[in-house]
Amino acid sequence: MASPFPGMDPYLEDPPFWPDFHATFVPVWRELIADRLPDNYEARLDEQLKLIELPNGVSRSIRPDIGVFKHDLPSTPSSDASLATIEPAILTLPSVVEVRDVWIEIYHRPERQLVAVLELLSPSNKHGSGRGQYMLKRNALIMEGVHLVELDLLVAGERLPTQEPLPAGDYYLVISRADRRPKCEVYAWTRNDRLPVVPVPLKPPDPDIFVDLAQVFATAYERGKYGKSIDYSLPQQPEG
Repeated sequence: MASPFPGMDPYLEDPPFWPDFHATFVPVWRELIADRLPDNYEARLDEQLKLIELPNGVSRSIRPDIGVFKHDLPSTPSSDASLATIEPAILTLPSVVEVRDVWIEIYHRPERQLVAVLELLSPSNKHGSGRGQYMLKRNALIMEGVHLVELDLLVAGERLPTQEPLPAGDYYLVISRADRRPKCEVYAWTRNDRLPVVPVPLKPPDPDIFVDLAQVFATAYERGKYGKSIDYSLPQQPEG
């Protein structure tokens, strides 16, 4: 069963589906890239487990020594019961979840030089403390002088920063080429559009390769069997 939408399926933004979709989409994306790479390149998956603090979350109670209540003591205490006591305040730690990030790295052989990193953004990259962690990683990659390709298939959350306003759209692909910074290419489309064919930059002077994101999505959707699980009679995820 194919998705009923012409492009990205907004129902996959629902938290029960997104982590599995992300873990399915990225390897398919890597497969199609690997099929198109010249022989002196390779595409590999890398991953990282990280802890993300959730806003307004509840995890477990703690009893820190921050509430101090003074009791008057007699000049000559006669027992331990007459000593001052420290009463604890009951607080709540922020909720923390473990997030598995998976991305694609393209290497030039034989020296295995890292040429490009491709990211599919997740909600954790666009909200709260997770966004701060992602921006640090993003800036480090930019300073390393590698191409950075960022695919945002999420309507919700904060967009990637650019000096000029982003073009109108629901979904974005940003390509920051190492040899053209600070300029970047931004591809935008709506949920009513077919996912585009987009370039993947390689080491100059090698030309870009092109990957059909619609093909990546269709394969990932079929592999995940999402059509059997999603109830399309329910309202879509809210925008923004």
